[in-house]
Amino acid sequence: MIKVYHNPRCRKSREAIGLLEQKGIEFEIRHYMNDEESMTAKEFEELLDALEIDALELVRKNEILWKEEYRDLDLGEDEIILAMIEHPRLMERPIVVHGTSAVVARPAEKIEDIL
Repeated sequence: MIKVYHNPRCRKSREAIGLLEQKGIEFEIRHYMNDEESMTAKEFEELLDALEIDALELVRKNEILWKEEYRDLDLGEDEIILAMIEHPRLMERPIVVHGTSAVVARPAEKIEDIL
């Protein structure tokens, strides 16, 4: 089953959902921005493994919060993950996971790389 880490307020995230729907592909949505569904450190580590990137590569570095609070700090992998857990808007989106592979679907067509 395909899983989409989705922020409904994000246009790129909505585009990814639209592409999957257009292709008739079943998927589940992970609303990672909701407090009730906040991500765990283990979930982040699994996601980073599937993406084959380190935590810093998953950070939205143009986000004001990142620039003001974190950019100038010397953070380790675990500290960056904790920052994204505490502030999920720092995470790039949308992320689409299929099996053991994942992509940041910007643009949405990148989803095809893992289908």
